[in-house]
Amino acid sequence: MDTTTTKKVDAAELEQKVKKMYSDVALNPKGEYHFEMGRGLAEKLGYEKNDLDRIPAASIESFAGVGYYFDIANLKEGEQVLDLGSGSGMDVFIAAIKVGSSGHVSGVDMTDEQLEKSERLRKENNFENVFFHKSYIEKLPFADASFDAVISNGVINLCTDKEKVFAEVARVLKPKGRMAIADIVTEKQLPENVVCNSTLWAACIGGAAQQDDYSRAIQHGGLEVLYVKKNDSYGFISKSAQGASKDFGVKSVSLLAEKK
Repeated sequence: MDTTTTKKVDAAELEQKVKKMYSDVALNPKGEYHFEMGRGLAEKLGYEKNDLDRIPAASIESFAGVGYYFDIANLKEGEQVLDLGSGSGMDVFIAAIKVGSSGHVSGVDMTDEQLEKSERLRKENNFENVFFHKSYIEKLPFADASFDAVISNGVINLCTDKEKVFAEVARVLKPKGRMAIADIVTEKQLPENVVCNSTLWAACIGGAAQQDDYSRAIQHGGLEVLYVKKNDSYGFISKSAQGASKDFGVKSVSLLAEKK
């Protein structure tokens, strides 16, 4: 499968399914999905209880990430950080605590319900160093070299043009800026019947790139991979998702990359 552009899945249909699923995640976090959600998942993945205690609980209940990367992101006081696919804001709020009042964190998402929820939580909890924007992550509304770090959790696999995403990450990063993300990749190439299934894309499986192709897309985008770890604590919960995971080695990884 070509990771830079996928023509086998209907992009418009995929976007609607992804928006619908993550709208539901924002509005009905206790619903049934292909994946786990909430504080129990966050703690299992490695999030610090102290960090979770300091941010809005409602942002955690809609958390649907696939791994933990704040240990490798090493965010520092005063840094400018961007979260791709910020959802209800959990990672943005944690990052905001780490960079302090002298830093700031921007979150981008394409789903109105997620943005409305995260913005409401931002205002209610007085996170003055946080900003949310409606945007696609393939075309970011920021100037070149705007950020020290880019973070993202379980989102890039949903994009049909991953190399374009990584090129945008490289563009908005400052020289030697870093990208710390968690995402879904595969050990084997996915077959066409999975790649064509927009429901499995929305469930973070159908769009997962083979791990070597994923690394190449990062390199071609202008970043150098420094570190990769497998997140053994992450697993899918629906039978269809578990089947694909077993057959094709669908797994969660966290990785750190640096702008070349």
